Amino acid sequence: MEKKTKVKAEDGKQEIVITREFDLSVELLFKAYQEPKLFEQWMETKVLKMENRKHGSYSFETSRNGNVVFRANGTIHDLVPNQKITRTFEMENTPFPVQLEYLEFEKLTQNTSKLTMHILFKSIEFRNQLMQMPFAQGINMAHNRLEEILTTLNNTR
Repeated sequence: MEKKTKVKAEDGKQEIVITREFDLSVELLFKAYQEPKLFEQWMETKVLKMENRKHGSYSFETSRNGNVVFRANGTIHDLVPNQKITRTFEMENTPFPVQLEYLEFEKLTQNTSKLTMHILFKSIEFRNQLMQMPFAQGINMAHNRLEEILTTLNNTR
């Protein structure tokens, strides 16, 4: 099965660009990143804090069998509803330093949209370490869940 979420990592650059077109309105897509209950569903994580505003912050954690296996947090630097989120992203208890993320939400048609995530890393080495993990597969699976959950939600309205 082809991955709908495309992850582009050019050699010699300390960034990745992730793109995905969704069969969802831009408003629904943006909502998936803003509404804690929806975010928890498609990311399969628990939202500890989500302050959706400029200079707000967020924190979430993933547990397996009662043990926290992943925790992340960051600061929202800019937020324009249905258009963009600029934020930092930090994975706690890992050697990875803070990343800078630019998320752009684009309306393609009334019922389709595109998400572009531009992620900057402190170094090429840290970017390469992340790319050696099943990162691309994981984000594709999460985006598949996002689309499935929101399509179902939208069809029940």
